[in-house]
Amino acid sequence: MTARQEPIKGGYVYVPYEGYEYRVFYEEAGEGIPLVCLHTAGTDSREWRHQLCDRDINENFRVIAFDMPWHGKSIPPVGFEKEEYRLTSKFYSEFVVAFCDALGLDRPVIMGSSMGGNICLHLALNFEEKFRALIAVEACDHSPGWHISWLAHPHVHGGEACAGVVSGLMAPQSPEAERWETLWHYMQGGPGVFRGDLHFYKEEGDVRDRLSRIDTRVCPVWLLTGEYDYSCTPEATMEAAAAVPGSKADVMPRLGHFPMSEHYEQFAGFLRPLLRQIRDEAAVGP
Repeated sequence: MTARQEPIKGGYVYVPYEGYEYRVFYEEAGEGIPLVCLHTAGTDSREWRHQLCDRDINENFRVIAFDMPWHGKSIPPVGFEKEEYRLTSKFYSEFVVAFCDALGLDRPVIMGSSMGGNICLHLALNFEEKFRALIAVEACDHSPGWHISWLAHPHVHGGEACAGVVSGLMAPQSPEAERWETLWHYMQGGPGVFRGDLHFYKEEGDVRDRLSRIDTRVCPVWLLTGEYDYSCTPEATMEAAAAVPGSKADVMPRLGHFPMSEHYEQFAGFLRPLLRQIRDEAAVGP
């Protein structure tokens, strides 16, 4: 068997934000329009490896996936042990902007899934002029439920419990190997990180009363949700899309809550045409 190499390159960038300097790990591949990918709650940028290796995409896009602080290879700031980690929409949205600024990205496309999809709606509300387009995967305007206080119990294995919680969110048609790889990411999250992310996803990030203010003429918004997702249901996604004037939405058959990692080839059938449209519109110009 011949050894293979992937086109992905990794590195670190120091991102200044509100008096701290965050050491952030990111991977990238391709050239062209920046496409920044945001991972789901409790995991990291490994979820996007298929997009990073997709020749159809990285011929025209510089695909970048990074680990938020506390996740993957991005360590928390000094003094993190003094307070509980709780992600907020302010920190999340402003940090995405700070990361893009640190890399000098010119109006990148942002694509996020789950909590990364929900934050796209906040970015559209507050930073629309900074982005070329926003692709909100498995996103809705609020995500209630999920009793998770028990994850901190000393008799609970946090990683395995998190994987168990999300295992049913994937489509039954997704390949077994890709399903288990997705769960492996959840098994490796830091203590309290999944729970802290869900503070934003399930409690603090509600934007139901603000969606009508999003101007898709400045920054187009797409919403893509898998038909088997019961955390962000297709119905919830369509309701959010209906509240955003000019947005576009699709329900993706045979996919669940993690389309980019649980069954990439199925997801790519939706993603590639969308990115070609963004590429073609960029070629025409404003």
